[in-house]
Amino acid sequence: MTSLRTFVASARAELPQETFARWASLFFTLSVLTIVVSLSASQSMLAAATLCYLLHLFRHRDTPQFPPIKLPLALFCLGTAVSLLGAADPGLGWYAVRKLVLFLILLLGANLVVSGKHLDFLFRGLFVASALAAVVATGQFIAQYRAALVLHPQHLYVALTSNRITGFMGHWMNFGGQQMLIYAALLAYLMQVSSLRDAAPGTASAPGRPARKLLWWLVWAMVVVSIVLNFTRGVWVGCFVATLYLVGRWKPRWLWLIPALIVVGYFAAPSLVRQRIAAVRHPESDPSLSIRFEMWQVAGRMIRKHPWLGVGPGNIEREYVLYLPPGKVPEIGYHSHLHNDFLQLGAERGLPVLAAWVWMMGALGWHFWRLRGKLQRERWVAEGALAGWLAYLAEGCFEFNFGTSPVLMLFLWVAVAPFAAERAEPRSGDEQGSADLRR
Repeated sequence: MTSLRTFVASARAELPQETFARWASLFFTLSVLTIVVSLSASQSMLAAATLCYLLHLFRHRDTPQFPPIKLPLALFCLGTAVSLLGAADPGLGWYAVRKLVLFLILLLGANLVVSGKHLDFLFRGLFVASALAAVVATGQFIAQYRAALVLHPQHLYVALTSNRITGFMGHWMNFGGQQMLIYAALLAYLMQVSSLRDAAPGTASAPGRPARKLLWWLVWAMVVVSIVLNFTRGVWVGCFVATLYLVGRWKPRWLWLIPALIVVGYFAAPSLVRQRIAAVRHPESDPSLSIRFEMWQVAGRMIRKHPWLGVGPGNIEREYVLYLPPGKVPEIGYHSHLHNDFLQLGAERGLPVLAAWVWMMGALGWHFWRLRGKLQRERWVAEGALAGWLAYLAEGCFEFNFGTSPVLMLFLWVAVAPFAAERAEPRSGDEQGSADLRR
């Protein structure tokens, strides 16, 4: 009982002390920890956290902090709403307007995570949840592989790439995109832990016991396996870009090993993985590649005809056939979005919205770079955010990952974490300032 009380008291000490703010922080914690497990639970907790935080602001008239991207974000949100005016069917686009509430993650994360220990707890909880999702996904792959051996023994590749593993998510793209962001954050954490050999024992950045360090590498390996078995090449590209950045930051002398490891890994990989990679050389024989070329051509025609407002959110599929060459039948596949963040936003919402989005994303990247040079104890958070940002943009060249709520929510948390770390870091060696940051 005493140990439980001590734990509760210790946990409360890391949260804001005002009642509504503390409850908002608790709900926000649950929202973050459930992002990779249940989208409905995460969004419900996000709604509860928002309500509690609004009550806190109403009661105390505090001035909330917000990451320094307010202007481009405001223009992006306003442009998204205005783009409905150009839609043939505005009703189809209201989901895109409603989805803008997810940016509250930036507000809540910047104001409700005021402790380095709380920040570390959130990331470690996410790492464990992602490992659990990886175990579930690996089990899904084994079951799918056994079924395909019985039902489609001559077409294993098609069977396993047409219906891929999803973990706890409803779609393999959502699962792969989330695991990619966790991969980048966890690798950043492990690289900083490995580089701080002289850190004081017991600190969040200290190497700790070898067994504990090995455990986190095992978690990372489980995430890697799930990413490989997910068979989503855009995610593989994103992970590759994140790895290049992180290795270049912490172990630049190891960069020359990466090409050798890629060659060895390719020939050592299962035949299904090699076949997945080799298909890139023959896009005409891979429907998932050939349809993207068709979509990107359609996007270009949409942008040329509707440069200011686009065809309207949610109207891509409705208008798709109109932008094909005369007499051409669209390739069989998913046409609700264009599998590219840049082209999707330009075609759907117009070039002004695309410009605001590029400004917003560029500002985030610049601030991540600034914070990685400023932070000390939690520098890995900024490095992981920058690596995740690079991976997110790289994958976004092949997938509309900015439009999928599970991936967007996790990206927004990773994006706001460095700003929370900046606020919390002065507390590392200054107990006297703790009360001010927990107000």
